[in-house]
Amino acid sequence: MFFASARSLFLSALAFCATIPLFAAAPAADPVKGAIIMDAATGAVIFQEDADIVSPPASVTKLMTFLIVSDRLAAGAITLDTPVPITAEDAKTGGTQVWLDPRETFTVEELLYALMIQSANDAASALARAAAGSREAFVALMNERSRGLGMTHTTWRSPHGLPPSDRKLANSDVTSPRDLALLSRELLLKTDVLKYTATKERPFGAGKRPEPVIMRNHNKLLGRVAGVDGLKTGFTNAAGFCLAATAQRGDKRIIVAVMGSPSAKVRDVYVASLIEKGFPLIPATSIFHGYTPSPIASAAAAASPITSSATPAAAGTPPPATSDTPMVKFTLPPKR
Repeated sequence: MFFASARSLFLSALAFCATIPLFAAAPAADPVKGAIIMDAATGAVIFQEDADIVSPPASVTKLMTFLIVSDRLAAGAITLDTPVPITAEDAKTGGTQVWLDPRETFTVEELLYALMIQSANDAASALARAAAGSREAFVALMNERSRGLGMTHTTWRSPHGLPPSDRKLANSDVTSPRDLALLSRELLLKTDVLKYTATKERPFGAGKRPEPVIMRNHNKLLGRVAGVDGLKTGFTNAAGFCLAATAQRGDKRIIVAVMGSPSAKVRDVYVASLIEKGFPLIPATSIFHGYTPSPIASAAAAASPITSSATPAAAGTPPPATSDTPMVKFTLPPKR
């Protein structure tokens, strides 16, 4: 069985999705610059199209930030309860934020929620300093970890993915869909990233601010495409609209990474179509066992109440399929 081109697959999916509010009126354009589907259990590539194109990933960069913080937690260098005093540098980061103030202090865990739900750049800055002592040292860890994962098309220059002040590609974070899929798989196998990325809404600063920030997840596929529980969206003018997504159905888990879409709706339609197309191609023998419990997972019970699109399963146990889980189906293009 073969995939059609990205454009033809997108157009066939779009015909069905026009009836779904999330996907209404998406333009019929080339959906992405590059895409890949990976079986999370084995790392096998199911589909790829321009998967090695090198481009800025925007806030999808924060997946690597999460991985480095998780590594530091596992090493005992910090804990989820470690207090992080906010600096003026954090407060001035810019872009999407939770409006951190130098007079405030938050725990590593609260900043992780801000990083993954709100996509807060100021939280990324604070976490980088708390985890490695400085932004420069943290970025060095990001690049070292990427090399160890075989991410050969990736160079990190920030913990958040904001464009550099000179807007030059040579000074930007850059990666590829293939490298993002490798990163996503490492997170799924080794961390409890889904505890954060499956959270649809959560207050930030409750009990510390007169009015907390209500954070809402930027991933609009949560709760709308069956099994989707992560991972991270991103957008800048240079990057276009990017998404590293994952979904689990029964004992199978899929990873989809796309970069350079012209709009959020076009990106979401295409990613949803790749998820629907990819699941039937995962071999019956491929079973996803999840991650090894980490220091983050051990403190899950201490987290404040959240509104989540999924309840994290125990390590090694896939979440059960439910009959009321929303499902987006597509008319697939014929074989060619």
